[in-house]
Amino acid sequence: MSKALTYVVFVAIALGGGLATGVNNLPEEWYQSLAKPPFNPPDWIFGPVWLTLYVLIGIAGARTWLRGHLSVGMLIWAWQMVLNFLWSPFFFGLRMLSASLVVIVLLLGLILAFAANRWNSDRTAALLFVPYAAWVGFATLLNAAIVYLN
Repeated sequence: MSKALTYVVFVAIALGGGLATGVNNLPEEWYQSLAKPPFNPPDWIFGPVWLTLYVLIGIAGARTWLRGHLSVGMLIWAWQMVLNFLWSPFFFGLRMLSASLVVIVLLLGLILAFAANRWNSDRTAALLFVPYAAWVGFATLLNAAIVYLN
């Protein structure tokens, strides 16, 4: 597979998985009825943020794949994607706020592990995960606040 096609495939995996997960687990009236902290962002912000993040995640994944298909970095990347795609079904689909908090804490740990793993061998891939880590860190705080308030 060519380099360009590798990037397209990885970005498509991240965007496609994110889109499928989001469309199948939309916030409904139940979510609107939850008590939320004052720092809860407006709903419209989530789409553009995740679109951007999924592109960055896909690029980092492609870079990692091109450097070693079965590397530890690739395994961490794949597992963080699994957890990323599981969070919405737990939170919105199953309405399991505490379980979704566990998922997002594990996800944040894997995001940080990926950045640490890539830091010496591919600093660009590591840096591509910095906005992702920041957003998921914020989302973890938001998830914890919603658990606490409800």
